[in-house]
Amino acid sequence: MRHQSPSSWAVICVLIAAGVRLAFGFSIEFSVDEAHYALYAQHLAWSYFDHPPLVGWIQWPLVALTSSEGLIRLIPELLWIISCYLVYQVTVEVHHFIRGRNSGYLTSAPPSANLCGLMAILTIIAAPMLHILAIGLLPDTLLTPLSLGLMLMALRWLTQDYFGMSDWLTTGVLLGLAGLSKYTASFTALALLIVFLSAPRKHWLTKVGFWTAALIALLLVTPVLYWNWVNDWISFKYQLAHGSGGEWLWRRLAAYIGVQILVFGPLLILGVFVFLKDCIHGTKLSLLALFSFFFIPFAIFVSLSGGGGLPHWTSPAWFCLAPFAGIGLAKVWATQHRQWIRILFILQITLCCIGFGYVLSGGISSASIKSNPIADLYGWKAAGQKAAELTKIFNAEGIAVQNWTLGSRAAWYASPTPVFVLDQRKDQFDLWFGKLPQGANALLVQWSGMPLPMPLEDSAAFEACKPLDSLEIMRFGRVLSKFDFSLCTHWQGAGRME
Repeated sequence: MRHQSPSSWAVICVLIAAGVRLAFGFSIEFSVDEAHYALYAQHLAWSYFDHPPLVGWIQWPLVALTSSEGLIRLIPELLWIISCYLVYQVTVEVHHFIRGRNSGYLTSAPPSANLCGLMAILTIIAAPMLHILAIGLLPDTLLTPLSLGLMLMALRWLTQDYFGMSDWLTTGVLLGLAGLSKYTASFTALALLIVFLSAPRKHWLTKVGFWTAALIALLLVTPVLYWNWVNDWISFKYQLAHGSGGEWLWRRLAAYIGVQILVFGPLLILGVFVFLKDCIHGTKLSLLALFSFFFIPFAIFVSLSGGGGLPHWTSPAWFCLAPFAGIGLAKVWATQHRQWIRILFILQITLCCIGFGYVLSGGISSASIKSNPIADLYGWKAAGQKAAELTKIFNAEGIAVQNWTLGSRAAWYASPTPVFVLDQRKDQFDLWFGKLPQGANALLVQWSGMPLPMPLEDSAAFEACKPLDSLEIMRFGRVLSKFDFSLCTHWQGAGRME
């Protein structure tokens, strides 16, 4: 680090991580979520069943030009780089905010703002989960830079004597885009409101700029509201049910917290611990209010995790925590207590590298096909092309699957062949392709990673299914999974419940 400035090292580290992931992104097929959101771009709409539309809109130009996974993954990579830049900027602003109000922080080996920014960037690079958001475009990938942008605007509100109309307009646009990204953007909006309320200045309620920003945000999310109004608010109903999960269990809560520590890394936690212990004394309530950008979404998702939850949902919150962790780690580094930082960083980077290697290998160390989660990332392109070919040969109505997670890759790689999900749950596939007509024939695709019985048992099923072909997916001489293709005739009902 003696030969380069901290800011230069931050750029170098971000570029190295981006280069590794770009090569990785050209090596594997779409995951279920990536394919699902890429289908958003193929079927442009004002909104969608499970998420607001920006995740589809932003991909539309590239999806219209190419089907290359690697090229489409340039979008999440660019968003990750922008997020890192914003983390660095927020860290520097928080550092300046503390220096202006905390004499104890100044007299006890204060680190430079650039060193704090570098440490914040390193916590991001060393967090395994955050690399997933940089490879695959998820709504959280979009919400992250928008949340950081709003956090930066909150800092400007706290530190600047004048918050001009351009600042209000920027805030309104960021809020509106966040609302178009994910419904949990409401947590970020609440955090911004808490920062406004924590400041001594309360006259913002009477400012034209504030109400202009609110109006801009509302106008930007109007497509989501209109689409849901036309479609009986199905997206809001789904999200409320999805977020509440199933039966609440303490063991799920404990497991969720453990997974959070593992996939985001103890380096972040160490940095925040030091920050709270050594760097926050004497500062204003407003600095604590900035923690709302992490605490509000994290606390809500953790409290709901007893009923079920996905670990990446908290990713934008962890990005917003990184500036505080960076300042804490920089203080440790500046006082020559560097051993734990080195150990944790090396361990987390090693875990990231093991994860990359495991995925590229196809998870061949798994004991069986059924227990190999990595098999889900291989074979869908070949299976989709074969399914589309067989559908055309046998003049079937379309491709049939028994679970929506199978339908996303089938619909993407077999496009434009329609895909029908044989369940009674209304979802996005019903909006795109409708229900399979009664009496129709379909090409049934079954995957060994999700073994399901033939849909023949009752009247709400096919009259008969005839096996046509199968496809084994090989990687490094080992079978990862198997696809079976059957011609099923005379669909008799609404479908099986999954």
